[in-house]
Amino acid sequence: MNNIVLFEPEIPQNTGNIMRTCVASNTKLHLIKPLGFSLDDAHLKRSGVNYIDKLDYEVYENFDDFKKKNKGIYYYFTRYGNKPHTSFDYSNTNDNLYFIFGKESTGIPKEILKKDLNHCMRIPMTSNVRALNVSNSVAIVIYEVLRQQDFNGLLKEEPNDNAHKGSDYLQRD
Repeated sequence: MNNIVLFEPEIPQNTGNIMRTCVASNTKLHLIKPLGFSLDDAHLKRSGVNYIDKLDYEVYENFDDFKKKNKGIYYYFTRYGNKPHTSFDYSNTNDNLYFIFGKESTGIPKEILKKDLNHCMRIPMTSNVRALNVSNSVAIVIYEVLRQQDFNGLLKEEPNDNAHKGSDYLQRD
C-alpha cells in the first residue's frame, strides 16, 4: 500500500491539495500533529472540496505514535537528500511504502533523518529554488511510484457513466 505522510503540515491549502491527490491516486494520508490548521478549516475544505469524504486518512499525536502504528519502508523527502526519488524500486505492490514530507517552514527534523540516511531523497531541481511546494512534490513522487506499479488499480481512461464524458469523448462530433 502507498502512503503519504505529512509531518506537522502548516498550510491548509497544501494539505487540501494533497488530500485530493491522495483520493485520485488511492493513497492513504497520514497527518502528524501539531497541525497548523483545523481539519474543518475553510481553506482545507476548499482545496479538497468534493473529495474529503472519499479520503482514507489518519491523524497522529507525534512521529513516535505514527511509527508505532505503521510498519513498512519509510522514504524521507529533504532538500539535503543525496539520491533522486527515481533511484528506488517501488514496484512491489505488497510493500507498505511511506513517503514522508516535512512541514513547509523547516522540513523533517535532522534527528529523524539521520536515523535513516539511505532513505533520504530529494526531487532534482536547479539551485535557483530551495524546494518545490509540498503539494507539487507529493504529486511528483506518488505518480512516479504509481508509474512503477503500472498505475495498479487506477483508471487509464475516462469512465463511461453519468458523471463522466466517457473514453470516446474526443472522437465524438
